[in-house]
Amino acid sequence: MKAFLIVAMFAALLGASATPEYSIQAIRYASVPDVPVAELVVGGPKDQKIEIAMVVWLIRGGGHTILFDSGFHRDTFLKDFPMKDCLRPDKAVETAGVKPEEVTDIVISHAHWDHMGGMDLFPKAGIWIQKDEYRYYTMDAWQKAGDHGGIDPEDAKELVQLNTEGRMHLVDGDNVEIFPGIRAYTGARHTYAS
Repeated sequence: MKAFLIVAMFAALLGASATPEYSIQAIRYASVPDVPVAELVVGGPKDQKIEIAMVVWLIRGGGHTILFDSGFHRDTFLKDFPMKDCLRPDKAVETAGVKPEEVTDIVISHAHWDHMGGMDLFPKAGIWIQKDEYRYYTMDAWQKAGDHGGIDPEDAKELVQLNTEGRMHLVDGDNVEIFPGIRAYTGARHTYAS
């Protein structure tokens, strides 16, 4: 016990802080039934179907209540992706004991409707998104040569609005620490700069 106290005091004197412990919880807010495996996995069987869980990830610790993605609640894409057991993401997060206004941050993995369509449901959250992803989907994607497939125009407007409110945090590149012990990485370009 004395050794621990001495190390803790020494670390405090040097200004070092330990990485906080985080809890991570998957919260299902809907399901997509009967999705052909071949649509999800290259070379997958065409005759097999699965149900996809639509989730947001609730991360708590270090004084933050973070959502990884925000789900969706608008009907824009539901004709192509019928859902079952839908619960608005803010209501789903409440089932974990977190009120929407208690969410401090939302980290957006990519700009598709089902990942950032619920940002407006969490009125005090700062939004974290890759800078190039933000720029592309609030500007170039909507030009003649642009590609905005899977992006809800209302979500793009919401990104701009949140930026004007000072709630936007643009992550610049790969392997960036955005919270103590939590890093953002760029992916395989599922969208422009996910």
